Formats: sequence, C-alpha cells, structure tokens
Amino acid sequence: MASSSAAAARRRRATGPAPSLTGPAADVHPVLRRATAPPAALDLLSQARAGLDEAAALETSNERYATAHLAALRTAAAVLAARARPEPASRRRARIRSAWEVLPEIAPELTEWSALFASGATRRARAEAGIQGAATTRDADDLIRDVAMFLRLVERMLMLQPVLPQPRQDGSRDQDQAPA
Repeated sequence: MASSSAAAARRRRATGPAPSLTGPAADVHPVLRRATAPPAALDLLSQARAGLDEAAALETSNERYATAHLAALRTAAAVLAARARPEPASRRRARIRSAWEVLPEIAPELTEWSALFASGATRRARAEAGIQGAATTRDADDLIRDVAMFLRLVERMLMLQPVLPQPRQDGSRDQDQAPA
C-alpha cells in the first residue's frame, strides 16, 4: 500500500495542476482590460483638458471658476461614459440626478472628489450668472488645481497617458510677486 500511494504522489507532482479544458491553468480567471477608454470618454477628457487650459487663461475669477468646474463635470462624465451601464427602464420616469450623485456609485474610489465638486456647484451657478464676488481669485486657483489633479487621476484610471501640466509661458502673475 505504501508503494502505491508514493507512486500516486509522484504522478501528482510530475503532472502539476489539473489541466484546463480551455487552456493553461493561468487562464482560469482572466481579467479583461480595455486597452483604452471608449471614444466618447476620450472626447470628454479632451474637452475637459481644453476647458482646464481655458480656465487658467481667463481673466475674471468667476469665469475661471465656472470654466474649471465645467472641466471637472466633463471629467466625471468621461468616467460615467467608460464605466456606467444603462439602468433598466421603468414605467415611471426617474428623478434626474447630477453626475456628482451618480459618480460614487459607478466609481467609489472617486467619492471624495465627487463630494468636493458637488459642494462647488452652487458657487459655479452663481459665477455663471455673473454675481459679483461669487468666486474669489483664491477659489478659482484652488479649483483649477483640484480639477487638474482630478483629470490626471481619471486619465490614469482609464489607462491613458496623462498630460502633464506645462510651465507657464507668460510670467504676468509671477512678475507681480517677484522680488525687486
């Protein structure tokens, strides 16, 4: 008996894991990855990048804030375009929800970003309406910086090569602060 169990152990060691009908054992649970995001998501990311560049170049704080927030919305829309699936249709029309409400359900890793940008939606609406002082220079600068980081994060998430920020060509803002 001892010799038959030893022979069986040698056979098990020699053959390795049980062969699969569909291929080698390494292919048992393949993870399918998309090489790149869908075209709609790529287009939205391109629009978001252009909007962020435009926001950085605008003069007034309200315009800069509103344009940067729109770039954040387009970035969130790109995630939704890449990951979301349509909900089953119901007879009753569902309540319209903002991208910031839907984003945490589709991409839970972006929940904090969603909360940050949702909190700025009212300010963006006020800035778009042209209400004086709706967004300060600091608010606009902070939002532009946050949107740039959010955009780079989403580009990485969607397996794209992120576009790194370019150094400023005009030194108009830096010259005001330069020592004499």
